[in-house]
Amino acid sequence: MERRRVHKGRLATTLMDATTDKAPQVQEQIYAALCYVGEAEPEEVLRCCDEYLRQHDKLAYPHRVIILKAMETVVRNNIALLDKSTAKVVIFLASNEMTKSKEVIRDWQEAASSVLVAVGQRFINKVMEEVLTKFQPGILPHYFVLQTFANLSVSNVFGMVPFLNSILGTMLPMLGMAKQDHMKSVFCYALQRFSESIQEYLANLDKAPDPTVRKDTFSNDIFSAYEVLFSSWLQHREAKLRLAVVEAMGPMSHLLPGEKLEEQLPKLIPGILALYRKHAEAFSISKVSGQSLVLAVPVTAAVSPQICAPADPALPLTVKNHTEVLRCFTVLACSFPDRVLAFLLPKLESSNERTRVGTLLIMRQIINSAPSQMEIKKPFILSSMKLPLQDSSDKVKRALVQVISAMAHHGYLEQPGGEAMVEFLVRQCALASELPKKQAPDAEDPASDSVQSISINTLLLLSTTVDRMSNVLWPYLLEFVTPIQFTNALTPLCRSLMYLAMKKEEEGESASLIRYDGNANLPSPYALTARLLVVSSQPHAGACRGAAALRLLHVLHGSVHPSLGPLWSKRVPLLVERIEAGSGSLGHRDVMFFLPQFLQETLAAIADSAWIGQFVVEMSRQLSSYNGFPMEKNFLYKCIGTTLGACSSKDLVQKQLQELLETARYHEEAEREGLASCFGLCAMSHLEEALSELEQFVRSDVFRRSGGLFSIFKVCAGGCAAPAPTDAFPGCSGGADLLFFPLVQVLGIKVETKDLTLKLCLIRSICMISQAICKGGKCGDFSFSHKAELVAQMVEFMKAEPQDTMRTPVRQRAMITCTYLVYPSSAPIPCRNDGAWPLPASPHGSDGVLYGDTMSALKDLLKSLLQRNLTPHGLQDMFAHLGPWIKSSKDHERQRAVEISAALLDFYLSALNVSTVIPFYNLSVLIALFSPRCSDSVPSVRLHAVDCVYCLLYIQLCYEGFARDHRDEMVEGLKALKKGLEEPDFTVLFHACTSMAMVVGKRVPPDQLMSLLLALFEGLVDPDRNCSRAATVMINSLLKERGAVLQEKVPDIMSIIHSKLEEVDEEHIRKAAQQTVYILASQHKSVVVSSLLGSALPFDSHTCTMWRSLATEPALTSQILEQLLEKVNRDVPYKESKCFLLGSGSERIATPLPLAATCALYEIMSAPEAGPAVLGLYAPLFVTLLLRLSCSVGVQLPKSLQSRERRSSSSQGPAARSLQPCSSAVETLKAMLVRGGSEEVARAVDSAGAWDLMASPERHHDGIAVLAGAMARHAGPRLPLIVKNLVPTLSSVFDSQRITTTAFFAELLGSNVVNDLLLLETVLDGTAGRQKDPCTLVRVLVLRGLGNVAAGSPDKVRKHGAKLLASMVNGMDDKDDPHNLVALEAMSSLSKLLDHVEERDIQSMLLHIAIRIRPFFDSEQPRLRRSSIVLFGHLSRFSRGHCELFLEQILNGLVTLLLHLQDPQPDVVNACKFALRMCGPSMGCEGLRAMFRTHLREGRSLHYGEFINDVCKHLMQSFPEMLNRLILTNLFYFKSAWVDIRAAAPMFIGFLVLHVDEDHCQQVDLDQLISGEQ
Repeated sequence: MERRRVHKGRLATTLMDATTDKAPQVQEQIYAALCYVGEAEPEEVLRCCDEYLRQHDKLAYPHRVIILKAMETVVRNNIALLDKSTAKVVIFLASNEMTKSKEVIRDWQEAASSVLVAVGQRFINKVMEEVLTKFQPGILPHYFVLQTFANLSVSNVFGMVPFLNSILGTMLPMLGMAKQDHMKSVFCYALQRFSESIQEYLANLDKAPDPTVRKDTFSNDIFSAYEVLFSSWLQHREAKLRLAVVEAMGPMSHLLPGEKLEEQLPKLIPGILALYRKHAEAFSISKVSGQSLVLAVPVTAAVSPQICAPADPALPLTVKNHTEVLRCFTVLACSFPDRVLAFLLPKLESSNERTRVGTLLIMRQIINSAPSQMEIKKPFILSSMKLPLQDSSDKVKRALVQVISAMAHHGYLEQPGGEAMVEFLVRQCALASELPKKQAPDAEDPASDSVQSISINTLLLLSTTVDRMSNVLWPYLLEFVTPIQFTNALTPLCRSLMYLAMKKEEEGESASLIRYDGNANLPSPYALTARLLVVSSQPHAGACRGAAALRLLHVLHGSVHPSLGPLWSKRVPLLVERIEAGSGSLGHRDVMFFLPQFLQETLAAIADSAWIGQFVVEMSRQLSSYNGFPMEKNFLYKCIGTTLGACSSKDLVQKQLQELLETARYHEEAEREGLASCFGLCAMSHLEEALSELEQFVRSDVFRRSGGLFSIFKVCAGGCAAPAPTDAFPGCSGGADLLFFPLVQVLGIKVETKDLTLKLCLIRSICMISQAICKGGKCGDFSFSHKAELVAQMVEFMKAEPQDTMRTPVRQRAMITCTYLVYPSSAPIPCRNDGAWPLPASPHGSDGVLYGDTMSALKDLLKSLLQRNLTPHGLQDMFAHLGPWIKSSKDHERQRAVEISAALLDFYLSALNVSTVIPFYNLSVLIALFSPRCSDSVPSVRLHAVDCVYCLLYIQLCYEGFARDHRDEMVEGLKALKKGLEEPDFTVLFHACTSMAMVVGKRVPPDQLMSLLLALFEGLVDPDRNCSRAATVMINSLLKERGAVLQEKVPDIMSIIHSKLEEVDEEHIRKAAQQTVYILASQHKSVVVSSLLGSALPFDSHTCTMWRSLATEPALTSQILEQLLEKVNRDVPYKESKCFLLGSGSERIATPLPLAATCALYEIMSAPEAGPAVLGLYAPLFVTLLLRLSCSVGVQLPKSLQSRERRSSSSQGPAARSLQPCSSAVETLKAMLVRGGSEEVARAVDSAGAWDLMASPERHHDGIAVLAGAMARHAGPRLPLIVKNLVPTLSSVFDSQRITTTAFFAELLGSNVVNDLLLLETVLDGTAGRQKDPCTLVRVLVLRGLGNVAAGSPDKVRKHGAKLLASMVNGMDDKDDPHNLVALEAMSSLSKLLDHVEERDIQSMLLHIAIRIRPFFDSEQPRLRRSSIVLFGHLSRFSRGHCELFLEQILNGLVTLLLHLQDPQPDVVNACKFALRMCGPSMGCEGLRAMFRTHLREGRSLHYGEFINDVCKHLMQSFPEMLNRLILTNLFYFKSAWVDIRAAAPMFIGFLVLHVDEDHCQQVDLDQLISGEQ
C-alpha cells in the first residue's frame, strides 16, 4: 500500500514537471491526469502539490494555476476523505499563494481562493483561522481575501454566518479606505454575498447550528454599509461600479431595520430608477427594483419602458430583465390594481408599436398573476381592447393573441364583448399562408412563428384544454364555417368544432347538436353540408382541410339529417383514411369520383324530396361565393347536377337548370366545364328535361344576342351526351339531332383560329359525344360519315398551336377527342410527322397542370392507336415514331418520350393476350432503345427507362408461354435499381447498367443477341454522353455473359467497333471499345487476332487502339503475343521477285502476314500494361523480332502497300510510323526491349547508332554486335533462354538469320557474362560449327567470335587452345575467300589468342602460320598488311631459343619489315615497328635488338636513312653471309607500287654494300644490281 502511495506521488511530481509545456492541449491533459491520480490517492497528491509549489518558488504563475486547479478538483471530490493535517497544509499553501503578490493576478489568485473555498466546505474554522490573519483592522485587505469571504459565505452558509458579525465590524471602517474601483467592487460583492447568506440562514433557522441568530444582529452594520454605498459609491461615474453597488443593495435592503427602510425608500427608489437612463444593461436595476418595491407609481412609469424594449434571446440578460420587470408589475398589480390599470390601459391607445406590444405583454402578465384583483375589472379591460384589435402590426397581433389566451383561461371571453376577441382569433387563423421571405434579422422581433400559426395553435388549445370555453365557442364557431373569407381558417375551425361536438355528445346532448333557437346567425344544415362538401373537393389544400371538413360533417350527421348516421359512419372514415394516407393515395381525379358518389349515396339515404330541394337551392345560392375559386366552383356544379339528378320534382329541375344557364359566367373555362358536367349528371335521370331546357335556351333572346353562348350550348350538349346511354339517342324526341347539331354547324362554317373559346367548345362537344358513343355497346356499328373530317380538323388544331409554349388546352382537348374518334378501326391515324405531337418543355405552376393533362391525353391517344394493332409489329410501328424523340438531344423531349413509352409498354403488357407462342422478334431492338437510358442525365428518364425494360422482358415471357401473373425473380430485380437511380452517382449508374445487362443477357433469345448488340452499338452516338456510356457498359456486360456463342460474328463486331471509333471521337467510347475488344479476345483469341490482322496496313489509329486493348490482362496478352509470334515465324519473311529493270537481278518483297503481325506486336507492346506479358515471353519475343529484323534488311514493301506508305508519309498531322519492313522490325524490337525492362539496352544501342547499322545491309552485323554487347552488359540474366532459342537458327535456310545469330554469338563470346552464365560451351560449339558455312560473312563472324574468347573468357583459351588455333589456321587456308576477308579475320583473331594459348599448342604450327601469312606483308589491302605483320610479331615470341627455322623466317621477312617502315599507311608502319621490336631478341644480335627497342618505339619519329645505315652495319657484322639474299630481296621492291618503298630499297642495298667486309664482297652480283635498276 505504501509503495503504491509513493508511486502515485512520484507520478504526480512527474506530471507537475510537465506543466511548463506551453501547448494548451498538453496542459489540459496534465490537469486531467493530476485529477485522475488524485482520485486514487488524494492526500498524497495534495501533499506532493504542496511540496512541489514550495520547492519551485520561481515557477511561473500560469503553471502554478494548473496545479492549484487540480488541487481544487481533488479537494472538492474527496473532501470527506481529507484529514485535518492535510487540510491544514492545503489551507496554508493556498493562503500564501493567494496573497503572495500584492497586485491582482486574477487567474493565479482566484485559483488559490477556490482551493480555500473548497476546503471550507468541511474545515471552515481552519480556513477562517488562516484567512483572518490576513484581515487586520485598519489595514486594507487583499482583494481576494474579501472575495474568498464572499464565496465562503455562499458555499457554506451555516459555517460562515457566525463569523460575519465580526467580519462586518472589521470591514466597515475599511470602506472609507477603499480608493480604487476594483476594491470598491469587491467590497460590494462581499456585502451582496453576506446579505444573501444571512437571508438564507434566517430562512432555515430550524436547520441552523445557532437558532438564536436574528436579523437585528446584522441590521445596524448593514445599514452603515448601505449608507456608504448609496450616498457615495452609487453616484460614481464608473458604470461597472454602479452596477456592483446596485446588485449589493438589493439583498442588503432586506436586512435594513424597518424604520430605516421607510426613511430611505423615497430616496432609494428614485435613485435606482434613475439608473435606467444611464445603463444599457438594465437587468440588475430591475432586479433591485423588484426587491425594493413598496411604492407603485414611480416604479410603473420608470419600469414600463423596459418591457417595451425587445428582449434579444441571444443575450440572456435582456430576457432576465424582462422577467424581472414583469415581476415588478405583478407585485404592483396585487397591491395597487386601479393605479396600475389607470397607467396601462391608456397606453393601449398609443400608436407606437413598441408601447402597445409592451403594454399587452404586461396585461397578459397581470391577467395571469393577479386574477382576483382583476376580476371586477374584466369588462373594463375587454372594452379597452377595441383599438388593439384593429392594429395591423404582426407584433401587436401576436401579443394580442397571447392576451386572448390568458383571458380565455380566466373567464374574460364569457363576458359581453368576448365574441369580438374570438372573431379576431379566427380572422388571424384565416390569414393567407405565404412562404417566408428572406429578411434582414430583426432583433426586435421576439417571435419567429407567424401570426397565423400562433392563432391556430391558440384556437386549438382553447377548444381542447380550457373547459370553460366550450360554451363560448360552441356553436359560435359554426358561424365562421360558411363565409368564404374564412376558408384558410377552416382546418383549425373544423378540428375545434369536431372536438367540441364530440364533447357535447359525451355530455349527453341530443342527436341534434345545433340548436337554432336563440342562434339566428348559425348556418343551416344545408349550408353547412354544401360548404363542407365543397371544401373536401380539395383534400390536401390548407393543411389537409378536406379531411377535417369530412370529420366535422360526420360528427354533425344528426344535425344534417337523422337518417345519415349508419351511412356516414361507414363511408366517411374510409374517405378520411385515404386522404390522410398521402397525396399519392387520393389525387384530385379520385376525389372527383368518390365525393360525387358519396353525395349520391347520401341523397339516397335521405330520400326526402323537400330536404333535397332545399339543399339544391342552397347550393345554387352559394355558387356566386366561389367566383375566383374555379376548382371549388366546378365541383359545386357537379354536386348541383348530382342533386338535381336525385330530385323528383321536374319543375324544380327545369327551374334550376334555367337559372344556371342564365347566371353562368361563360367566359371562364372552369365554369363552362362545370356547367356541362352539371347538365350531364342531371341528364342521367332527367335527359328530356335537360335537352328541353337547352332547346328553349337556344331559342331564347339571350342566346341569340350572344354569339359566344353558342359554345356553351355545344358543351352542355356534349355534357348531356357523355353520361347518357347510347340507345337513348334515337329514342329521344329530336335528341340525337340536337346533339349532332353542333357538329353539323362546325362542318359548315370556318373555325377561326383566333376564336379560342369557340375552338375549345367545339373540341369539347365533339369529344363528349364521341366518348358517349364509344362507351355504348354498339360503337362499332355506329356510322358517321364526317368522322375523317373531324379527325383532320383536330390535327389541324394541334398543328396550329405554337411548339415552344403551352398557353391553351387546345392540344390536350384535341388529343382526347382523337382518342375517341380513332378507336373504331375505320378512323384515320394522326401521324407524328403531322407536327401535332411536339410539346414544349414542361412548365411549372398552373401551366404545369395543363402540361400534365396534355401528356395524359397524348398517352391515351397513343394507347388507342396501339390498341388497333396489339402485336409486335404494331409495337414496332409505334416506336418507329417515338424513337427520334427518345434519342433527342433535348432533355424535355426525351423525358416526355420515355415517359410515354413506359405507359405504352405497360398498357401493351396489361392488354396482351397470347394464345399461341410466337416470337417477339423486335425485343432486342426495343431493349437497346431503352436500356442505355437508365443512365440518362434526367432522373425521371432513368426511372421510366427501367420500367420500359421491365415491361419488355415480361412481354417476352408472355410470348414464351408464361402466364401474365408469372413473376420472374431476375426481372423483378430491376425494380430495386430505381431507388439508386434517383441520384446521379456514377458508381450507382454503372452498377445499374451492369445489373440490367445481366438480366437482359439471361432473357434475350439467342437469335436476337446479335441484333441487340448491333442496336446497342448504334447507341454509342447518342447525344447524351451518359447514355452513350451506358450503351458501352451494356455491350461489354452482354459480351461477358453471352459472348462465347458469337464466334462467327466476331469479325462483324470488330468491324463495327472500328467504324464506331471512326464515327465518335470521345475518350469514353475509345476506352469502352478497348474493353469490348478485350472481352471478345478473352473468348475468341484466334478470331480476334485474325480479324485485326486482316485490317489494312498501315494500321490506322483506331486499329492501333484495338490492338493496344489486348494488353490489358497479362495472361491474355501472353496468349495473344504467342499467336502473333507464331504468325511471324510460320510464313516466309519475304519472296524473291525478278526485277526487270536490273536485268537478271531480283528483289525481296515482304510477305503481308508477318509484316502485319510485326506491326501488331509493336502496338501491343507500346501499351504500358503489356509489361508483365512481355517479361514472361522475353526470350521468344527477342529472338523472333531479332530474326525478323535480320530478314527485313533490304526487303521492300509489296507494290500495293508502297502507295499507302507514300500517302501516309506525305499526309499532314502527326508523324505516322514507317511501314517499311526493316523500320517496323527495328521499332518493334525497340518497343519490346523498353517494355521488357531493358531500357538501358535500348538507350545503349541508340547512343551507338546501332539501330541504323542494323538496317544497313553492309553493316547489319555490326549493329547486332552492339546489341549483343548491350544485352551482355545490361540484360545478362535474359541470355540463357535467348541463346537456347537462337542456337537452332544457326542452321537456318536464310543467310541473313545465320549472319545475325553468328554476329550475336560472336559478340557474346567477348563478354565474361557468357562464362558466368555457363553458356560458353554452348555458344562456342554453336559458333565453331559454322566454320564451313557457305556464307563468307558467317565464316568471318565465326572467327571473330572465336577470337573474342580471349577477351571474354581468357582462362578458357588454354582449354580450347588447339581447337581455336586449328580454326584460325583453317580460316587462313580458306579457298572460297577471294577477298581474303576470312584470312584477315583469322589473323586478327589469332593475334588476340596468342597471349593465352599454351606454347606447345602453337609450336607445331608456328612455321606453317609464318609461311602462310608471309605473302600478306605486301598485300595491297592495308588491313591485311597490318594484321599479318602484327601476327608475325606475336609469333616471334614463341621462337626464342627453340626454333632455328623460325629465325630463318625472321631473316626472310626482315627486309620487307624494314622497307615497310616507309609504308604510306601509319598503321602498317606501327605494325612493322611492333614486329621488329618483337623479332629483335630472336635474331641473336644485341645491337639490332637495342636499336629496334630504342628507335622503333611507338609514337617516336624515325630518321629512316640513319636508321637503315646503322641496321645494315649490324647486319653485315652479324650476318655477312646474308648479303646476297638481302640484296635480292631488296631488288624485288625496286618495282614496288609505293614510291617511298621503291626509294628505300636502293638505299638499303647501298648501305649493305658499304658496310660489307672485303671477304664477302664476292657475294655481290653486279649484273643483278644493274638489271634490277633497269
